[in-house]
Amino acid sequence: MAKDLEFTSVDITEFFDDKTTSSDNQIQNDIIVFTDKQRTMISDLIAVLEPINSYRCEKIRERIHDLESLVASIKRFPSLLERHELTADMRTPQSLIDSLISNQNEGDNTLQLPSKATLGKGFLVSKIHTFSSLRKLCKRIPELNHLEPDFNLETVSMMFLLLAEDVYLNLIRDTSIPTEFRRNLAMALLLLWEHRNDQTISDIAPVLQTVWNARRKLAPAFGTMVGTSELLLMSIQMDQQWIKFIKQKLGTPEVSQAMEEFLFGLSFEQINTLRSILKERGIAAVGRDEVSSFLGQHVKIDAGLDYRDFYSMYTLRRDNARARRRMNLPGPHKTLEDYFILFVMQQNKEIQSNDTFAK
Repeated sequence: MAKDLEFTSVDITEFFDDKTTSSDNQIQNDIIVFTDKQRTMISDLIAVLEPINSYRCEKIRERIHDLESLVASIKRFPSLLERHELTADMRTPQSLIDSLISNQNEGDNTLQLPSKATLGKGFLVSKIHTFSSLRKLCKRIPELNHLEPDFNLETVSMMFLLLAEDVYLNLIRDTSIPTEFRRNLAMALLLLWEHRNDQTISDIAPVLQTVWNARRKLAPAFGTMVGTSELLLMSIQMDQQWIKFIKQKLGTPEVSQAMEEFLFGLSFEQINTLRSILKERGIAAVGRDEVSSFLGQHVKIDAGLDYRDFYSMYTLRRDNARARRRMNLPGPHKTLEDYFILFVMQQNKEIQSNDTFAK
């Protein structure tokens, strides 16, 4: 019987799961220029603005066209979710993930990232600027005031996508996290690069935005700086994930320190210095406007609610955390965003595992 069997030669590349040929799959791998909601917002804005200022509408259409043209150019670069024969070697999603996991080099990693990732980040920044400008336009023109909150929300959400890329790269490099979970993070990063969208971050963004808004009210004075986290917990009880995070992780010193940095707008080192100064002088508390004089340096702690303030202060905390980790110094080696996003993803993974086991 065995002699009657005939074998057909098959190209080994046929066994690659990441080889995509159908036009449907190609569409799925495209960057999302505008969501349906965003396109509706833009259409509504133009419909109202056209009778008021047709010239301004034409400029908006030109900017939208520029963004679409930019994405069309980016789409010509190979998908990160498919197997491709590049100029010098073969690239697969697996090889990209392996590269991200194994790279432990410090310093800027721009030249180590895929071209599509770098170009996509530029597109996202351009899109953020566009929506921020449209928000300002809505704020200035009374007939468009009702659209301003939506444009603000979309702008902030996109800022969190920009932040998420940094967070994923930070966590992927963290060898204290199990390798398999780091591989999951790397896959999430590939998907973010490919689509410039991420459901986990979309779910988390409103929580972090609420915490950011609350920080100005919850840290009116700098003294013992004790109890702020409890006040924060009481103020945003609407989100169960955040409450669970506070309850389970705030007892960890590094998480608590990262929380203080987030809330007070000071580095771990500055907080300790300020505490020592106040203790030595017998001062119970000082106001925000007095902190710089006590520290002997200008410190921007009274950041507003603008998305640029949020991102700027995040990058400052990120860079400080990276420096501590590199030099093995005391203090948080991750940002609050790192800890919270990692916690949420671990919770989601656990839920998925339990669901799979239940089946």
